[in-house]
Amino acid sequence: MRRGRLSSVKAAILVESLTGNTWTAAEKTAELLSQERWTITGLSKVREPDLTAIQAADLILVGTWVHGAFVFGQAPWAVNSISNLPALSGKKAAAFCTFALSPGKSLNRLTQAVGDTGAYVIGGLAMNRSKLDEHSEAFAIRLVDALAEA
Repeated sequence: MRRGRLSSVKAAILVESLTGNTWTAAEKTAELLSQERWTITGLSKVREPDLTAIQAADLILVGTWVHGAFVFGQAPWAVNSISNLPALSGKKAAAFCTFALSPGKSLNRLTQAVGDTGAYVIGGLAMNRSKLDEHSEAFAIRLVDALAEA
């Protein structure tokens, strides 16, 4: 990836994963951001957040998987757990979700839930589980670019 723009960002990643796809997306994104000299302060579950990692981070990434029917009812799984996170006021955040067939409006619901914690949401991405490499790279590039412009 090596975009070479920003090197002192610290990010904490919070994830809920059912089958491992969302966790894999988080690890891939973390690896790509580390190549950009970002520091990953922690990778933990949304329901068991690493509070020290969150406190040390400039940016909080929150990821979950999409559940629901193909045609309707898609929703991000961890929305209720996100509402139990500590206040993220003063922190920038980004959201991502993994899906099999269609994310529906899950990303919008997820970014809203993250914003409701007090965080300033800078964006997000819905990642197809069959394209995790490609989508993780796109997400990492968006994050690097968004913070370089900030």
